Amino acid sequence: MSDTINHKILALSKIIEEHNYNYYVLSNPSISDFEFDKMLEELIDLEKKHPQFLSSDSPSQRVGGQITKEFKNVKHNYPMLSLGNTYNENDLRDFDDRIRKAGLLEFEYVCELKYDGVSISLTYVNGVLTQAVTRGDGEKGDDVTANVRTIRSIPLKLRGNSFPDEFEIRGEIFLPKKEFLRINDELKNQLIEEGYNEEEIFEKLFKNPRNAASGSLKMQDSKVVAERRLDCYLYAVLGKELPFETHYESLIEAKKWGFKVSADMEKVASIEGVIKYLDTWDKKRHSLNVETDGVVIKINSIDQQKKLGYTAKSPRWAIAYKFKATQVSTILESISYQVGRTGAITPVANLKPVQLAGTTVKRASLHNADIIEKLDVRIGDTVFVEKGGEIIPKIIAVDFTKRGNDLFSESSQPTKYITHCPECNSKLVRSEGEANHYCSNELGCPPQVKGKIEHFVSRKAMDIDSLGAETIGQLYDARLIKTIADLYELKKEELLKIERMAEKSANNLLEGIKTSKVVPFERVLFALGIRHIGETTAKKLAYYFKNIDNLKNATLDQLLEVGDIGERTAQTIIDYFVDNRSVEIILKLKDAGLQFELSQEQLTNTSEKLKNLTFVVSGVFSKFSRDDIKKIIEQNGGKNTGSISGKTSYVLAGENMGPEKLKKAEKIGVRVISEDEFIKMIAE
Repeated sequence: MSDTINHKILALSKIIEEHNYNYYVLSNPSISDFEFDKMLEELIDLEKKHPQFLSSDSPSQRVGGQITKEFKNVKHNYPMLSLGNTYNENDLRDFDDRIRKAGLLEFEYVCELKYDGVSISLTYVNGVLTQAVTRGDGEKGDDVTANVRTIRSIPLKLRGNSFPDEFEIRGEIFLPKKEFLRINDELKNQLIEEGYNEEEIFEKLFKNPRNAASGSLKMQDSKVVAERRLDCYLYAVLGKELPFETHYESLIEAKKWGFKVSADMEKVASIEGVIKYLDTWDKKRHSLNVETDGVVIKINSIDQQKKLGYTAKSPRWAIAYKFKATQVSTILESISYQVGRTGAITPVANLKPVQLAGTTVKRASLHNADIIEKLDVRIGDTVFVEKGGEIIPKIIAVDFTKRGNDLFSESSQPTKYITHCPECNSKLVRSEGEANHYCSNELGCPPQVKGKIEHFVSRKAMDIDSLGAETIGQLYDARLIKTIADLYELKKEELLKIERMAEKSANNLLEGIKTSKVVPFERVLFALGIRHIGETTAKKLAYYFKNIDNLKNATLDQLLEVGDIGERTAQTIIDYFVDNRSVEIILKLKDAGLQFELSQEQLTNTSEKLKNLTFVVSGVFSKFSRDDIKKIIEQNGGKNTGSISGKTSYVLAGENMGPEKLKKAEKIGVRVISEDEFIKMIAE
């Protein structure tokens, strides 16, 4: 019976992988998505019932589910070097001349599109994927194997038997444009339902496919990574005694093993062929389902590559040509101003719709008053708009030659930045050293109030997940809440009057609010939404001052003693507590039962053993996680920092610590200690 089950699982796995290869590598599906999903469900069900037959290269492993709390740092067998960049034809011809001066008279180039994603190195042993490592610093990268297994265009087990016993293959993991748009559309719809305004929605959307791919690859839950539908093109095979004479031949063979290799690479006989390839793809690239930012040009012969060798940072036999950022001209029809959670005013250019890099552009960021003044941009101007992979394009210049010839020329006037809030008409303020203007009505301006409440209930703050932006908007509009403190005075009968608020929803909401009362002080402090006080800074302040009253009464000098607290942030904290409205809100929250001091357990685990000491924590540790160590440092009065300087007291080094940090520590004379030495410091 068991042999029959095992045989069925193996047969089903083979069929699924064949369809997977047809769909994701060959782009030639032979069955419907429904049929594929049913087969995969059957396989997963069989493997759950008979886990002894589950293989690491099973197609079921592509759906994810593994949680990675910390990505192990791994040294590359072959350094992942960067390429020299060029932006013009003359530099390419200079590159060609250098090749000839090195003694090569006859050679070929291979041209490959440079995909805009995340570099990855895959290791295969006996045809099975064993490890996937990011580029990192070129010498070491992060092991992201669990997440890479979810990418369906990357084979878990190779086809045929002509591949080497062990080798590495490198490529670019990317998020296809269609998937990027799908993810952002889904996120946008969700945010609209939750009541976010347009500016806030744009802030929360992924800015470009490259960043989305990079962020996805480092997510802890591989199941979520699988849902992102990442893709990958492979472009370089590495290993000992590989049976290839040319780079082009190696990729053709890799394609036979099951790897997705771009069909758009081309072998050319001269630099003229390279330039022709560039001209062709500068026009065609926008029609692809993947972002490209240039072309990589490589010497084809592997022997010639070896002869040319490397510089300290890059190979001498390859170069990257970068396409110019795409730009168009259009008319600036108006400028609108939006108010964010912190009161920051964001000017947005509303444009006459124009096609740019395959999408219709109607809006562009103007950032702040300084940018508007620097560009001298005016309503009715013809402006140049550039898009370098971002969602919101930017205006880079004004076409002044048309200012005197267009419809608006007679009425063209310098843009005057607004002086009052477009939402509540309060006077705008701009502090010295700040780029943005802010609405001064922090506790009365509707977008700010609702934004503060949304921040207050967010996961990293009070974590009241039953209270979304849409419900907050309804409660605010119904005048049931005006401040964060009002949440703790809500009554069930009031909630039931809200549209689409059923009894169960009201009960869940009130229970979520009640549960939030046990959230620790450092998160409550973060939840207050004091400007410039992020999650990390709130934690440092909480452990330093122990309770809200000590923080409220702190002087500027006392605040500056806290690690990473600058004068601007310190003054913001003082200004917050000077405002009687802020103090009143805190008193109400105290009466409601929120935590405004460290718990007894936190106080017990707190000391000043590490006071005035600054640590750089690097590497992987055996007894504690890196986050736990940083927390222990802060609880004992110490300070964490990311870079080594003359002010660093100790470098706490674990396994696989970066060699550059070690060199810098030795050069500056900073003492490097082990995890055991650190534990001894705390125990003393």
